Amino acid sequence: MTEVLRPWWGRLLTVVIGVVSAAMVLFAGTRGGWRDAALVLPWAALVAGACWATFWRPRVEVSDAGVRIVNVTRTITIPWPALRAVETKWAMTLVTEYGRFTAWSAPAPGARSAVRSLATRRDEPTVVGPTGGVAPGDLVDSPSGNAASVVRDRWSDLRAAGHLDDPRLEHERAPVRWHVGTIAVGIALLVIGIVSNA
Repeated sequence: MTEVLRPWWGRLLTVVIGVVSAAMVLFAGTRGGWRDAALVLPWAALVAGACWATFWRPRVEVSDAGVRIVNVTRTITIPWPALRAVETKWAMTLVTEYGRFTAWSAPAPGARSAVRSLATRRDEPTVVGPTGGVAPGDLVDSPSGNAASVVRDRWSDLRAAGHLDDPRLEHERAPVRWHVGTIAVGIALLVIGIVSNA
């Protein structure tokens, strides 16, 4: 079973920005005709697309095969034998044999959110930080803490079941897939917008 983790507010923000972008095109069309709408369209599509790529698509997928981190411009797949630690100082970060990989969709909470969560969750088990206090990034109601908890639980279950007793790496580097299509569409919309407004 694959668990998909992403903050709900990213999807909400993407919907709002998409509606606003569409409204801009419609407004330009009703005020100045289809030519004005055509001038606004590439910029509106660029803004909506950038919001989708930045806040909707990024996620963390946890399965028995490993952890897949889908970020803005690339997807990284980390097999369980390569995992060495899970950190949450600024965002959930996987420390692996291939290096460190941070999940864009799992940021640590800000200072205000951390203080509020600590005040309301005194009795809940949390991960202790290096100074002896609770690590804010490990609070389970934060994106980083929630993702880290799921990763650690699955990792622990696999180790307890003996699946990682003799870990072997299949790849010399972490499998990475660049989001070439997204980047190309973004560049194309930017160029069209600049040329049409020149």
